[in-house]
Amino acid sequence: MPKIVDHDQRRLELVDATWRIIAKLGMEGATMREIAEEAGFANGALKPYFPTKDLLLTSAFGHVFNRTNQRIATMTEGLSGLAALRAFCAEVLPLDEERVNEARIVIPFWQKALNDPDMAALHSESMSQWHTTIAAHCAAARAAGEIKAPIRDAAVADHLLNMMLGAQVVVALSPAEHFSQDLSGQLENYLAMLAA
Repeated sequence: MPKIVDHDQRRLELVDATWRIIAKLGMEGATMREIAEEAGFANGALKPYFPTKDLLLTSAFGHVFNRTNQRIATMTEGLSGLAALRAFCAEVLPLDEERVNEARIVIPFWQKALNDPDMAALHSESMSQWHTTIAAHCAAARAAGEIKAPIRDAAVADHLLNMMLGAQVVVALSPAEHFSQDLSGQLENYLAMLAA
């Protein structure tokens, strides 16, 4: 009797393997052969699911974004205002090995997105979603009297997105020089300025 293959499960295994290989070896080391080996499949097993490396990279970025969003949803559940904003940012900032590895995935994705309209659109949609959520947390914090600074909520969302994405680049390139306490402290200092 032929083995029944769960195609969705296999796609997820291949995306997970891609995530691990890029985190370990970088984008250049993430060959289709390396990814197949990491997933425990023959090299040809990738083609039916991901005919090109770019498609696999896009799927890996989507997977990382979804994982981050799941963590954000868990950590912000029941929170509002500054507490929700703090929890949101902490899940994006590269404060531990998992989040540093996620940064190592998104950085090569950004490189590809410069010249690929589909990847650029995916990134734009993702950041727009985060921007909207951050601005909503800011509005709730302002309504609760937690934010007193005369900065528009959309501008605060811009600042925080730039801080988080910039931190991903800095930590991915030189993790030993930028400890998570520094990033947490920078976030706390910014939130304190909003409350002043």
